[in-house]
Amino acid sequence: MPYVTTDDGTEIFYKDWGGDGTPVLLSHGWPLNSDAWESAALFLASHGHRAIAHDRRGHGKSTQTWTGNEMDTYADDLACLIDHLDLQGLTLVGHSTGGGEVLHYVARHGSARVAKLILVSAVPPLMVRTDDNPNGLPMDVFDGIRAGEAANRSQLYRDLADGPFFGNNRAGDVPQGTRDAFWLQGLASGTRNAYECIAAFSATDFRPDLAEVDVPTLVIHGDDDQIVPFEISGKLSAEKISGAELLVYEGRPHGLPDTDRDRLHADILAFVER
Repeated sequence: MPYVTTDDGTEIFYKDWGGDGTPVLLSHGWPLNSDAWESAALFLASHGHRAIAHDRRGHGKSTQTWTGNEMDTYADDLACLIDHLDLQGLTLVGHSTGGGEVLHYVARHGSARVAKLILVSAVPPLMVRTDDNPNGLPMDVFDGIRAGEAANRSQLYRDLADGPFFGNNRAGDVPQGTRDAFWLQGLASGTRNAYECIAAFSATDFRPDLAEVDVPTLVIHGDDDQIVPFEISGKLSAEKISGAELLVYEGRPHGLPDTDRDRLHADILAFVER
């Protein structure tokens, strides 16, 4: 299986599908892995593009490291993969935590290899409530997720998949198989890695990163996202990234790569090919 080894010896698993077309790198959300983007990768590769998806350290088939479970290292791991594959003219696509990862990569490593950026239900600018971010979510929300991860993470992932992640606690109709896939991917992560990633996606301040984006950017977000609420995330990111385009999926939940698969694929493809 294809791996790239980082400077600290971590092995990052990745998939590299398709031919020599425009490269598109897909970064997954918490607590998932590259399988979460499988359908999109197949779609893009079938349309002549090169689709790459990796497992973040501690997730899926990548090394379950004890350290480095924070956004700086995630971005550096991504840089290692991009350099290893010598990707040029790259479109970066990030869902949820992955949106923070690809944004932080651009801010930390620059856009010399990047042509476009797509943020899907992404966590920036800053999820947690602070004195200078009064509209963020209370820390109690994330402490509750941490408590669930520590006490019974299998049940936590079941509860997320059966409820707010896909909007099945509303009028959602995501089938059991899709929910089971979320649960299985979650359990493939290391428990320390998943636990520490909660702070990475909730407490990392991406606000300075938004000003560093100098490539065309598409922000896609559902306005009934119960995990990463639109008003504190996608809406603000689109306002703060110069020239960003915003697509709002009305009434749609967080898990857009599954709940709105065909629409999302079409929107990603159109932006890549523009």
